[in-house]
Amino acid sequence: MDVRRLELLLALSRLGSMHLVAETLGVTTSTVSQQIAALAKDVGTPLLEPDGRRVRLTPAGRRLAGHAVHIIAAHEAARADLDPTAEPTGTVRIAAFHTAIRDSLLPVVPQLAAGHPDVRLEIQEQEPPEALALLERDQVDLVLTYDYNLAPASVDPAFEATPLWETSWSLAVPSRSRRTTAKAADVFAASAESDWIVNSRNTADGQVIRTVAALAGFEPRISQRADSLQLVQEMIIAGLGVALLPAAYPKTTGVSLRRLRDPEPRMRAYAVTRRGRGGWAPLSLLLDLLAPR
Repeated sequence: MDVRRLELLLALSRLGSMHLVAETLGVTTSTVSQQIAALAKDVGTPLLEPDGRRVRLTPAGRRLAGHAVHIIAAHEAARADLDPTAEPTGTVRIAAFHTAIRDSLLPVVPQLAAGHPDVRLEIQEQEPPEALALLERDQVDLVLTYDYNLAPASVDPAFEATPLWETSWSLAVPSRSRRTTAKAADVFAASAESDWIVNSRNTADGQVIRTVAALAGFEPRISQRADSLQLVQEMIIAGLGVALLPAAYPKTTGVSLRRLRDPEPRMRAYAVTRRGRGGWAPLSLLLDLLAPR
């Protein structure tokens, strides 16, 4: 079986239409159709069936797409294993959220420059949904992403996730707010009438807020959205709402953090790669540098 054809089948199983596969992978729809038809001939069984004006995978097509995850990963691992002693060289493309760039990636840049000058990093700031979409399209090699213990994210079987670090989050409120030192639900209850600020490109913190608010017996009124933690603080000072912030994040005058316990929201950071790619020398080197010590 041709690995490229398997990649197209796997993309079709995820995206649901040949048009989207063609658009995502930069090929024509007819190429997708022809290659999957050739794959069906290779394996000797139909992989597609009509679904109105579109097509869908047959049961055999769905099973083969499941196998394709592991076949493609094994293919990538074999390529990476051809010369494991070679000096790492190449460009690692990375999509990561702001805090991971600042706290995880930037500290290793001098180490790479001093010890492995032939390894370059291309970094772009992205929230998890956009970053993982780039990884799925093979437009980046590494994603630094996050979830919360109270809103765990599932990992695509085509990806491998390595835990990096985690940090506690608190409720950020205007400094004039009444201090509460009880459980998380009681801390939230004190701000039940407030507006709430959440991330604009990721839904995870909103899920955490709704989970704890439900324990406190109310539905939070989410009315503001912002990605920058500094901007979130400025919005709190302006009286636009309250929000979750990292417990260790430097506070701006006018903002206070209320500790949350039972449950304690914790953000968890991960390094995510396509399955089988971790053996590629430049990427393996970077993953080792990022690994918790």
